[in-house]
Amino acid sequence: MNIQILQLVEGARQAKGLTVIIDVFRAFSLTCYLFDQGVDAIFPVGNIDFAYRLKEENPEYILIGERNNKKMPGFDFGNSPFEIRNFDFTGKTIIHTTSAGTQGLVSASGADELITGSFVNAEAIIRYLRAANPAIVSLVCMGYSSKYPVEEDTYCAEYIKSQLENTPTDYEQMVETIRQTSGRRFFNPDTQHHCPEQDFYLCLELSKFNIVLKAEPGSDNRLVLRKFIPA
Repeated sequence: MNIQILQLVEGARQAKGLTVIIDVFRAFSLTCYLFDQGVDAIFPVGNIDFAYRLKEENPEYILIGERNNKKMPGFDFGNSPFEIRNFDFTGKTIIHTTSAGTQGLVSASGADELITGSFVNAEAIIRYLRAANPAIVSLVCMGYSSKYPVEEDTYCAEYIKSQLENTPTDYEQMVETIRQTSGRRFFNPDTQHHCPEQDFYLCLELSKFNIVLKAEPGSDNRLVLRKFIPA
């Protein structure tokens, strides 16, 4: 198994083999919480105008996501696990568009298989990769708004790689470093409306969910995200 760690949209475009698109804060942590709360399917969308159009054509769909960390006008929810915590999504379909994570999914056209990556379902991802045993694994870190690498996504890739290679990791130290670096925005009093402190902890609850989220072409060739429980 050849494991490569790539960065940002360019990394997604270069990705080959079984590809994991990683966005810890917060897109692909949020999607795990959404499926846990009953969601049936998620359409990951890169272009925000297309997301608005899908919502207009399908008013029963729920529009979720952000630009620059903030919920956009007309969106039902932002990109926050804490914000959606008390909502029943049973049987719902989601339109999800973000500055980083969904950009990676729609850009990874060279991948043989496409799944999402986060700490909250890390162990399920690792088990899935071990069972699949692909020749190439691409771990793509989407960074902050797809603009520059960030600690949480790179650490998530390194954690997955280390576990697959049976090398030690210090997760507690990773969390502390993230808190002091890219995670600081969740502790800023001025950003609590769109980056609540609770999201920091919800996104770093290691292996909370026993699911893998696969992105596959739907009937209209548009990507659809569905959950899979690995053996």
